[in-house]
Amino acid sequence: MNVDIIGWSHSRFGRMDALTLEEMMRATALDAIGDAGLEPADIDAVFVGHFNAGFQDQGFTASLATLIHPDLRHTPTTRLENACATGSAAIHAGADRLMAGRGRHVLVVGVEKMTHLSSAEAGAILKKAAYLPTEGDLPGGFVGMFGEIAKAYFDRHGDKGAALARIAAKNHLNGTHNPFAQMRKDLGFDFCNTVSDKNPIVIAPLRRTDCSLVSDGAAALVLATGDAARSASRKVRLRARAQAADPFPMKDRDMSRFAGAERAWAQVLAEAGLALDDLDLVETHDCFTIAELIQYEAMGLTPPGQGERALEEGWVYPGGRLPVNMSGGLKSKGHPIGATGVSMHVVAAMQLAGEAGGMQVPGARLAAVFNMGGAAVANYATVLERV
Repeated sequence: MNVDIIGWSHSRFGRMDALTLEEMMRATALDAIGDAGLEPADIDAVFVGHFNAGFQDQGFTASLATLIHPDLRHTPTTRLENACATGSAAIHAGADRLMAGRGRHVLVVGVEKMTHLSSAEAGAILKKAAYLPTEGDLPGGFVGMFGEIAKAYFDRHGDKGAALARIAAKNHLNGTHNPFAQMRKDLGFDFCNTVSDKNPIVIAPLRRTDCSLVSDGAAALVLATGDAARSASRKVRLRARAQAADPFPMKDRDMSRFAGAERAWAQVLAEAGLALDDLDLVETHDCFTIAELIQYEAMGLTPPGQGERALEEGWVYPGGRLPVNMSGGLKSKGHPIGATGVSMHVVAAMQLAGEAGGMQVPGARLAAVFNMGGAAVANYATVLERV
């Protein structure tokens, strides 16, 4: 049985003081349902991606979906949480329900509201996605964790600070074409590669430009089975999906590579019957620039330790062999945790539908999304196909 994306919606990411989490959820959900050409009564189940962990006092956020519209009052609603891969967890769960024959249309909403807290408060909440017995005392929370990952990679393969700056500059330039992005500003390589008052070291060797943004935002999409999607005005198929875990504690892994990500990529390409070169673009999880660099290697674009070649050869830039993060990625677009995975699927679907505007990869037919939770602990990969 096929599962297709037949409608979607995406809020602007950034500081959204005027909107509550409930209001963001409602607006994007109704827009996605309308975009699919459906009514709320057509939705058979709702899956909500919301990390929270203290960002909001309101718990039990799955049930906020019952307030989106009166016709959703009795619709089954479920919240999914898997750290920064929460949005993809909700999409995969929605697709599994449809493939089990338990409905024809599923609504998936990813949402997070983070910017009302101080950096210290937000960092303490995000640290809950780390393995606290051994990582809880690392300075800087998640920045500290990915600082350790960068150190492990640099120790094995040499200083790659310039490669990280190229990733940051690429994604910020791409983000200037994304109307949803939190930071639509071309920072340039020199700025990203230079430590300054405006670009200080946060946790060595990571500079401010190596770190994604704390954000508010929401994204939503509607999934349908093949027969239910037949009358849709356009559709994007979930051609293949994979999920792979890796041990929670960083001390139990070689953090200069992401073994779980490698496994997820190998599985999703095998299930899709594709090679990496068959893809037209990738949206990948650049929570920190070091993560995108290692993910080039995990997807098989380069051998381990040679990820910078993808930048030096121009492969991951617009017009290159495999454009990566045409949306600007988390680095420019922002990273509202629960919304991120849904956002990545929405912008990939827009590409395949030819609706990506200034972000568009001409003639794109196949795309992949890679979304990870924690320090490459929960790894989700999806191949999407224009139908």
